[in-house]
Amino acid sequence: MGTKTVAGADGRTWLVRRNIEWSTPATGDDFEHDVDGGRGAAVMILSALFLFWVILIAWTPAQVHIPWWLWVLAMLAFGFFPVRWVLRRPWTIVATTQGSYEDGLPAEHWSGMVRGLTRSREEMRVVVRSLRTRATPGYADSPLQPVN
Repeated sequence: MGTKTVAGADGRTWLVRRNIEWSTPATGDDFEHDVDGGRGAAVMILSALFLFWVILIAWTPAQVHIPWWLWVLAMLAFGFFPVRWVLRRPWTIVATTQGSYEDGLPAEHWSGMVRGLTRSREEMRVVVRSLRTRATPGYADSPLQPVN
């Protein structure tokens, strides 16, 4: 989604990008225990909720008045979880460089994952600042780690 070209402190050109992960990647610890219903389960649950609201509205007698604030509350409740889902998705941040042949600097590939839109933006700023000042995208407790 966001890509930046950064000139590192050592003269190398780095390409830093971040991408949203639409499905949570399985890690080594939870690979065998990860049970996901997939898109079919999500479609079924959303269809059931939609059907519930249609039946609730269609079977309401004409004499029943539903206040406006109840409609607003229902829309807020209906929109809360999709918005939260989008804002809390994992983001992959990748920093790559081709290296420098004249200086003998190697090509590098760093990758890491953070959760949340604002945290991914902040981590991109940290990586860019680190490349400009220290010529390396990661630090000791950074989510970015070198990939071979």
